Amino acid sequence: PLASVRVVNMRDEYADEGPDVVISRDLAASIEDRLSRREQVVILLNRRGYSTAVICRQCGDTFDCPNCSISLTVHVARSSGPAQGGHYRWRARCHYCNYSVMVPKACRKCAAPYLEHTGFGTEKVEQHLRDRFPDARIGRVDRDSVRRKGALSSLLSRFAAAELDILVGTQMIAKGHDFPGVTLVGVISADVGLGLADFRAAERTFQLLTQVSGRAGRGERLGEAVIQTLYPEHYSVRLACSQDYVAFFDKE
Repeated sequence: PLASVRVVNMRDEYADEGPDVVISRDLAASIEDRLSRREQVVILLNRRGYSTAVICRQCGDTFDCPNCSISLTVHVARSSGPAQGGHYRWRARCHYCNYSVMVPKACRKCAAPYLEHTGFGTEKVEQHLRDRFPDARIGRVDRDSVRRKGALSSLLSRFAAAELDILVGTQMIAKGHDFPGVTLVGVISADVGLGLADFRAAERTFQLLTQVSGRAGRGERLGEAVIQTLYPEHYSVRLACSQDYVAFFDKE
């Protein structure tokens, strides 16, 4: 049978818990339940990196790519990782042309020390999960984590062998995988693709949600999907939850 689907309205979550929520209360409770039963969890966010933009709170300057005129995505600098005292070194990178620059401690335009990281990607989700579930074994699959040859197959093999409890990733983990131990799929920011200037945005969102929901409950145990979204009433989200292809086609 198809996984049962629960939709979490993140507008309510932000109203109750504040604007920095990454993992909703519903999803956190479901993850805790699966870990206690030694079952596996897949968490999808189709956006890599740590945060999606850097903005100066004083002058409003943003870190944009000089070649592509889009916001640079912030990553934890690979060479160092977490530094002493819990501080990080940040590198801002363009996902189109790969231009990158280290994020300074002060604004390049007005020299104010009020640089703020906004939005979040898979790296931040992984960090939140490690903080929230310190005993869980967690892996991440995105273009940054599997650049090394053989890294992807190694991670997926470890997950298949139940050496990992939670797998976080982009659309790379959404389709074609069969992990019988997975009984919960969590989708962070299910509507991340709806804001793209693309006439197929709703279709791609519908595809991704139906595909990733199908990763749960492929073994003997029933599966569940928890979908976090700001737009629970949007037809692509609503119809993906019920896997209603015909109604989606008619709406399109």
